[in-house]
Parts: sequence; structure tokens; C-alpha cells
Amino acid sequence: MRRWQIAGIAAAGALALFFISVLYLASTLPSIQEIANQTISQSTKIYDRTGTILLYEISSGERRTVLPFNEIPQSMKDATVSIEDQNFYNEPAFDVRGILRAFYVDLTTASISQGGSTITQQLARTAFLTLNQTVTRKIKELILAIKLNEYYTKDEILALYLNQVPYGPTISGVEAASEAYFGIPASQMNLAQSAMLAAIPQAPSYYNPWGTHVEELLARQKLVLQKMYELGKISKGDLNQALAYKIVIQPRRANGMLAPHFVLAVEDYLVQKYGEAMVDRGGLKVVTTLDWNLEQDAEESVKQGAEQNQALYQGYNAALVAEDPATGQILAMVGSRDYFATSSLPFGCTPGANCKFEPNFNVATQGLRQPGSSLKPFVYLTAFEDGYTPDTILFDVPTEFSTDSACPSIPDMASANKLCFHPADFEGTFAGPITIRDALAQSVNVPAVKALYLVGVKNAVQNAYNFGLTTLTSPDTYGLSLVLGGGAVHLIDLTGAYSVLAADGVKHDQAMVLSVQDANGNTLESWTDRATTVAPAQPVRLVNDILSDAQAREPLFANSMNLTVFPGHDVAMKTGTSNDYRDAWAMGYTPSLAVGVWAGNNDNTPMQKNGSSILAAVPIWHAFLVKALADQPLETFVKPEPVIPAKPVFAGQYVINNQVHSILYYVDKNDPTGPVPADPAADPQFHNWELGVQAWVAVHLPQYSGASTAPAAQ
Repeated sequence: MRRWQIAGIAAAGALALFFISVLYLASTLPSIQEIANQTISQSTKIYDRTGTILLYEISSGERRTVLPFNEIPQSMKDATVSIEDQNFYNEPAFDVRGILRAFYVDLTTASISQGGSTITQQLARTAFLTLNQTVTRKIKELILAIKLNEYYTKDEILALYLNQVPYGPTISGVEAASEAYFGIPASQMNLAQSAMLAAIPQAPSYYNPWGTHVEELLARQKLVLQKMYELGKISKGDLNQALAYKIVIQPRRANGMLAPHFVLAVEDYLVQKYGEAMVDRGGLKVVTTLDWNLEQDAEESVKQGAEQNQALYQGYNAALVAEDPATGQILAMVGSRDYFATSSLPFGCTPGANCKFEPNFNVATQGLRQPGSSLKPFVYLTAFEDGYTPDTILFDVPTEFSTDSACPSIPDMASANKLCFHPADFEGTFAGPITIRDALAQSVNVPAVKALYLVGVKNAVQNAYNFGLTTLTSPDTYGLSLVLGGGAVHLIDLTGAYSVLAADGVKHDQAMVLSVQDANGNTLESWTDRATTVAPAQPVRLVNDILSDAQAREPLFANSMNLTVFPGHDVAMKTGTSNDYRDAWAMGYTPSLAVGVWAGNNDNTPMQKNGSSILAAVPIWHAFLVKALADQPLETFVKPEPVIPAKPVFAGQYVINNQVHSILYYVDKNDPTGPVPADPAADPQFHNWELGVQAWVAVHLPQYSGASTAPAAQ
């Protein structure tokens, strides 16, 4: 027998086998009449860390109301067809080009990831089929789609689709979606609302209007409207009117959801890792890191504190994150006050959108905020790594840090221009010679800027980055103002950075999930500690020793001192207030718990001047910690080793050889513990720093005024 004959027989056999397989698969499919009554598959359950408290059930309690086709707005029909399948009314059950394109991508990537699905195929898949991306399932999908197309008219298929498709984790069908999101029957939806609903089915969890991807949903809504205009479904006037319409989303009903900001962050993680379909219908069991008792305390503390701030300081919002420093596990997360609060603010009210408070926005994970003085510990830690000590003297005196010739050497606000930089403290007073211990504990500004200059902005930023502040990526643009709030960070990252301090310089990767199992009980993932040492223990312990020194911080807090002390517990803490009182921070930790609090407004408008961190953020932080530490055993930080100063100025001396000078007189910032600089004036900051110090000396130590400026041997 010739080769071509053998090949022909083999091809015929393969083709026959293929058709037999198709016929068999077709025989296993349900009847077409069952589609309207088909139930959705299993939901995903998210639990607290004990695995016993159900925080949320994705797709549980699914709401669906079947709506006759003639009661569905034409705008909804047109929007859906325009974005999902613009050739729906002219094609068979499948799109040949789409299938070929999907086949090509799957073939070239050695995976099965592309769908090429029409509305008819999507209906078949949603109603009957599994989540598995297999060739068998795709063949079944195609067979069902052909049967649907033969049995129903196009309008009937579209009606089934619009009543069946998910519009969110627990919402199916256009009627339920319109009632849930807009508070109106679907028949009353306008063009803008229809376009928003049509934008959701591609990824219902991701584009959930109550979720964390609001901006992405709005962008896709605009795409839907643009498609409708290009296809001639709406006019230019309709397009512009719909784009200008401000959609208001109804508040989410509590419907059993606990720890909403945390749950949505977990859901986002799951969707990114396992995909929309698996999370929505795959029956996952997810055990998280959340401590439900701590979460309840956190939500109450944030709600009460933010309401008080609103009345006193015009600060409408607050957020809190609690983390276990020994594991990196997030124990509590409140992204904004009162997630289920009724809000009449326009949908999409996010930072920069002129709103002070939007309860669904997760400030903890999404809000980039200036950290103010809460960055100071990482600057001083860098200084300790370089050989400076807690007893090092840094003069807190009026100092101009800009070397621009237009800036006065002794700060004068009246003659300063925008290039000048001469920070002061809240009270506008200066302490004179001060140790790093007192400067850090009392959050004094001028010494912190001097410390940042001494260690170098790049080095300090790299250290902060190593601790987890990964949004600080542009050291060349921050300048010396970084230590007072330049740059921007997320609360969850800043809390993580402080937890590294609590853990003696060991960084544990943050986690919100302990385990994930599929519907059959197979473990898909389980938590594993991933730890990295990012700083030597001794410098970290020096910072901890300072921040936990209640006596050292007392001059800063005065009448609020009681909010920083927890009898029977060793608690380190640091505050931060950004420029113009836009952001207030309270960061604190014990060896087993790190807690960060932010207070302010979502639209970045400032609070009233007295809405500083001590008054706006510390009370929330204190209220939470009082409850969190109530039943916890006493823990103390490991004490640092004794420090042997390399120079008198490192030992707390500032009158040396009958002279008083700035630290640059004794220290080369490129070699702090090395020889005294041969020419201190070679440092570009020496002149400015020295003038401020000598002005202080002339008033307070006149006997040393005018002393020699020649370098003194040490």
C-alpha cells in the first residue's frame, strides 16, 4: 500500500474518531430547556485565622430576578452587544475569527487561555460548564452554543444572557444588578448606568463597583460608550451626556460581610492568582490571617476616632493596620471608617476627586500619603549604622539648608524665596544643642534634616526601601525634605516597616492568607514564613530603645502623655504630621504587635491646624492598643549593647577644647568615625550650619563666642 493511501486512511480514521468524540460529548450535555433554571456552582468562603468565623461568601445568597426582554432598556442591550459581541445579530453561535485567534494564541503559548467567545458561548459556559480551561470544555461550549442558536432567537439568547450573567460576586442578572448598585429597576437605567453594568461581566470581581478597582471600572465604562458611538448606537451628544453623568452607587448591604476592606483585599489577591471564574464559582475555602477580635476593636476605634476628628478638626477619615512582627501576618485592617455607611458622594470618589470621605476606599492599601516625621526612625537608624550614637549632639537652631545665594544664611521668612529650606517645629521654637535620643523621641525637625544630610538621602531611602517602603523610588527628587514628609507611602507598608523594627531588623513578608483549598479539599497554597534580615540588630535596638523611652518623649506629648503609656507593656511609638496637616500618623509597636494609624481626608485637603498627629491619630491608636494589649503578657525589647563613642561629639559633648561648633566641624559625613576634617568649610552645608550655631552661642554661651574656627584635635 502506498504512503499516501496509508496517510489517507489515518486521516479518515482520525476524522471519524473526532466526530465520534463530538457526538459523545453532545450526548452528555443537558437539554436546552434546562438553561433557564440552571444553578450557579459553588461559592468561595473566606474565614478568619481560626477557620471558624465566616467573613464572606463570594457568590453566596445570589440575587437574580428574571426580566422580560421588552423591559430591559435598549441602552443596556446595545451596550452589552457593543462591548461583548458586536456581530452578535449577524453571526452564527460562534465567531470563526475569534476561535482561530484564540487557537493561535493557545498554540503559540502552549496553554489554553484564550476564549474567543460570543455572547451565545458565554451563556452556554455560564449556565452549564465547568471552570476548567480544557479542549473538551471548549468543544462542549461550542456544541451548546450551536444548540442554543438553533433553538432560540437572537433576542431570546440576549435575554437569557442578561438575566444569567454575573454582575458581581453575589449578583446575577441585570435587574438584580441595577437594584443593588443604583437602587432602581433596570427599566429605569439611563445610558451611563447601562454602560457601567455592561462593563462588569468581563471580570465581575475585578470590576465590582463596591471593590477596589473603581478607576478601572470607570475607564471600561468609557470604553463601552465609545464602542456604542463608533457602532452608531448613540449620537455624539448622547456620548458626551453619558460621560458627564455622575453615577452614585448605593451603599453595599452588610449581607453578612465582616472585615470588608480586608476581605476585598484578599479577594483581589485570589482573583489575581486563581482567576475570576475560580474565585466566583470554584468553591474555594480560604483561611486568612485576620484576628476577628482585633478587627472588631480596630473598626470601632477608627469609626469613633474619625467621627471625633470630623467634629473637631474637619478630618473625615481614618485607617488602621495591625501586623504580627514575628510573621508578617496582617491581623486587622480598616481601610476607611464605617465601610457600610450611607454616602451620597459621586461614585468613583477617590483621592483627587474632591471628596473628604468615601467609606469603600481602602486607604491602607491604595492611598499614597506623605508620612511626615514617621520616616525619622529610618534616617536615624542609618546614622547609627554609620557610627553615630544616641548621645550625638545635633544643634536645633534656625538653619538654612539651601545653598542658593538668594537664601539668607540665618532664616528670615520675609526674605526667603521658594528655593529656601529652613524647617521649624510645630511651636516655632528651637532647643539648641540636643542629643539624637531626644531629637528622635520628641520629633525635632532641624536635627532630623541634619541627620539626613549626614547619612545621605540615597542611603536613607535605600534603607527605608529595604524595610518595605517600596514606593520611595526617587531619592534624587526628594531632597532633605524627605525626613519631614517628602515622598508618599501606603499605611500597610509603613506598618510593615515598623514591624521590622519590632522584629530586630528581620523583615517577614506580609501575608493575608494562611491557606487555600479547592472544592475537593486539595490544598492549593499554605502560608510559609519568608524572612530576610534587612538591618543589623544593634542599630535597630538603638531606635527601639529611644522610641520606647517614655521619659524622652514626654516633652513632646505634654498633656497627651497618657495616650502613649500602657502600664505593664513596653511600647515604642512615633508620630508624623505632613505639611499643612493633610496627614496625621501614629505608628507604634511591641515585640509582638505593630499598629499603624492614619487620619485625614481622602481628597488630601488639610485638617484644621490643630489636627496634628497627637490629637487626630494618637487617640485612635491608643484606643485600639488598650484593647489589643489587655490580655497580653509583658514583653520587653532587647536592649542594645553599650555604645562606645568614637568622638566627643558622639558622647554628648558640644563644648570641646573651649569651642562650640556644628557637628560638621568634627565629622566628615563620608567617614563619620574617621579623622576630623582638615577643612570643615569644604562641606557645602558647613557655613549655614555654623552660622546658626554661632548665633545661638552668642546668646547662650557668650564666653565661647568668636572662638577659633580652626579644627581641634580629638
